[in-house]
Amino acid sequence: MPTVTKQNGDTLLDPEFLNRIEQLEIISRKIFRGTMRGERRSKRRGESVEFADHRSYVPGDDLRFLDWNIMARLDRLFLKLFLEEEDLHLSLLLDVSRSMDWGDPGKALYIRRVAAALAYIGLCNFDRVSLYGFSDGLTSQLAGVRGRRRVSHVMDYLTNLECEGGSNLAEACKQFAIRHPQPGIVLVLSDFFDKGGFEQGFQYLLGRNFDLYAMQVLSPQEIEPELTGDLQLRDVEDDDLAEVTVSRALINRYKRNLEAFCGSVKDYCTRRGINYLFTGTDTPFDQIILSYLRRRGLLR
Repeated sequence: MPTVTKQNGDTLLDPEFLNRIEQLEIISRKIFRGTMRGERRSKRRGESVEFADHRSYVPGDDLRFLDWNIMARLDRLFLKLFLEEEDLHLSLLLDVSRSMDWGDPGKALYIRRVAAALAYIGLCNFDRVSLYGFSDGLTSQLAGVRGRRRVSHVMDYLTNLECEGGSNLAEACKQFAIRHPQPGIVLVLSDFFDKGGFEQGFQYLLGRNFDLYAMQVLSPQEIEPELTGDLQLRDVEDDDLAEVTVSRALINRYKRNLEAFCGSVKDYCTRRGINYLFTGTDTPFDQIILSYLRRRGLLR
C-alpha cells in the first residue's frame, strides 16, 4: 500500500486512509465517451458482456447480437443490448502560485492531499487521471495516467510540486483547454487570489463542456487574521507593499471584503453550473473526501 512522506514529515496519504477510500468511485453529472474502453458502467448501450435490454431489430443492425431464443419462441427478431463501459477522464488543476505556500495548515499541502485522494480513487477504478500545476500558466503536468501501477508516479508528482510565481488562472485554463480536448471531470483547486480575476479562466473551461468543479481553499489565518498594530504588508506574488495600521475596524472591513469575494466566486460558479466547494485548511482532510465531496456528487 503506497504512502508518501515529504522531507518535512508531512504525509499526503497514509495506508489506513487509502484503505478507507479504495471502494469509492468518481462519478460524473454528464456522460462522456472516452478514447478507449474503460471499466465503468455507462447508461449508454454498447457491446460489453453485461446484458441490459432488448429492442426490435432494424435493417443494418449487427446480426451477431440477435437473440435467437426469442426468435424461436416469438418468430420475431430482437437485438440484445448491453451496458457499455466507458473511460472517464479526471483532470486536477492545482494552484502552485506563491500565495498557496501559506497558512497553518498550509494550503499547498491541503490541495495536494485532495488531489492525491481523488487521483488514487480514479486509478483504482481504471479512470484516466491527469494532473496539472499552474501559477502564471501551466507549469507542470502528469497527463493520462491509468491503473493502480501508476499510483506511485502520481504521488511522486504531487510530492515534488513547488509553489512559485504569480497567479494567472486565465492563461493556465486557456493552455489546459488547448492541451486537453477530451471531455471529462475537471477540478480546479485554488484560493482564487488572482489580480486578473477568475472569470476568464472559467470561461475557457466552460467552452469545452467539462463537468466542472471549483474548490476554493483558504487558511485559518486568512479567514480570521490575528494582526495588530502598524505593519508593512508584502504581496507574496508580486512584492507589492502596503503600510497599514491594523485595527478592529480594518479587520472587520477585511472580513466583509473576503466574504464578498468568496461569495462572488460561488455565485459565478452556481449561475454557470460549476459545482463550487469552499473549505478552510483547518477542516479535517478526511471529512472533505469521505463526507463533503460525496454529498456534492463527485464521489460515491
